[in-house]
Amino acid sequence: MSTPGIITTLFLDIGGVLLTDGWGHESRKLAAENFSLDLTEMNIRHNLTFDTYELGKLTLDEYLDRTVFYEQRDFSKTAVREFMFAQSKQLPGMIELIINLKKKYHLKIAVVSNEGRELNAYRIQKFKLEDFVDFFISSSYVHFRKPDIDIFKMALDIAHIDPGKVIYVEDQPMFVNVAHSLGIKGIKHVNYETTRERLNFFGLNL
Repeated sequence: MSTPGIITTLFLDIGGVLLTDGWGHESRKLAAENFSLDLTEMNIRHNLTFDTYELGKLTLDEYLDRTVFYEQRDFSKTAVREFMFAQSKQLPGMIELIINLKKKYHLKIAVVSNEGRELNAYRIQKFKLEDFVDFFISSSYVHFRKPDIDIFKMALDIAHIDPGKVIYVEDQPMFVNVAHSLGIKGIKHVNYETTRERLNFFGLNL
């Protein structure tokens, strides 16, 4: 079946759309409890350095040096890394929805995400995202980070697509608005049901 109208491509976020956040506030709170860390201090250090990690200018080990291992600990970096990775969960129905839409309408699928390299690689492999995603425009690879408009321009260039033919599914309204300024149609993701309804509105029906 051909794509209805002019929509040929979906841009997707990972955290908050396909999967849980890679390393959000709740995950850090759990880590603080699990490893007996000072959550306030950890969050201060996280906020000062996480953008740099997501831009690909720090390794995960270097990020952990700044946020956790700035003093002697009685646990290892490996333990913290494994805990971080384990926080990633699949959100109900979303991966299956995208796979089915791609199959039915022969869509191109591109991920546009803010993620550090190691977390991003783990999540792609763990949840087999490469099986249905054609392009990964991840902040740690391209060294632009949402809401920088250049990451969306790069995604359009890599997909070789006119912005009017793209729907962007994202849980952060600001990022939807930035993409919209380029002519990209946006869906503010809340849950599977509302996103499916909005996709239906744009002619992508299941």
